[in-house]
Amino acid sequence: MSKQKISVGMLGMGTVGRGIYRILKQNRAEIKQKVGAPVEINKILVRDPAKDRGIELQDGVLTTIAEEVTDDPEIDIIVEVMGGTGQALEYSLRALKKGKSLVTANKDMLAEYGKDIFDAAGAGKVDVFFEGSVAGGIPIIKPLKDSLAANRIRQVIGIINGTTNYMLTRMSREKIDFDDVLAEAKSLGYAEADPTSDIEGLDTARKLAILASIAFNSRIDLNQVYVEGITRITAEDIIYASELNYVIKLLAIAKESKDGIELRVHPALLPKNHPLAAVHDVFNAVFITGDAVGEVMFFGRG
Repeated sequence: MSKQKISVGMLGMGTVGRGIYRILKQNRAEIKQKVGAPVEINKILVRDPAKDRGIELQDGVLTTIAEEVTDDPEIDIIVEVMGGTGQALEYSLRALKKGKSLVTANKDMLAEYGKDIFDAAGAGKVDVFFEGSVAGGIPIIKPLKDSLAANRIRQVIGIINGTTNYMLTRMSREKIDFDDVLAEAKSLGYAEADPTSDIEGLDTARKLAILASIAFNSRIDLNQVYVEGITRITAEDIIYASELNYVIKLLAIAKESKDGIELRVHPALLPKNHPLAAVHDVFNAVFITGDAVGEVMFFGRG
């Protein structure tokens, strides 16, 4: 990378993209101090340059031509915020092959096409940074790759979907039915208009595939993950679990077994004294067991 500055190209400029742009502008001095060079956004790929995005952009930064971002020799890092596995994947792979490092939180793309992405990064001798793809703002990818690298990871258990954890928390506190709490989650913006990916456990499964691939240094196929969502959980289930001194949580579980790596996502009974049982509302947590470190938990807003 250039020692004078770090040049960034962005793929997409939606809500997440605008947030990233604001942070890079507002915290410019702090970022320069930490990384040793100013970080500047050179080009942003958008569909409609004339659209009002509510932020001030320098002239010429927006483009509708992907190659002006992926192929620009002045750009060092590509930030992908398009989402999905269509053009986002196509442009990300092109950028990696052009020798640009990639930053993405696109769990769909990573879970389904991670091998292609990391193979392209290896061929281009560049890096892929994907901390935001799992567990929101919790720093979990880097600790797994670096801080816990000397450990043999035995097990990873996580609450890694804020929508379903909020819903189960509300069902537990208020003893209300699934349909009512889903409507509430939608009204608060915690659930999408189509919440299928969250409530059926698919979002959690994608995140688990990413975590497990790092924890166990393996290529994980999403089809290896058993998936069951929370749609069949009732207020009565919550009440009965509580009477037995348990809570119900949607867990992502990856652990060693005699047959390899066991991967599953499903509602589970947790003793009320388990650390994960105290993770409420939209918060996430990942509970890791390693042979040297023992048990550690990472907690934060999802």
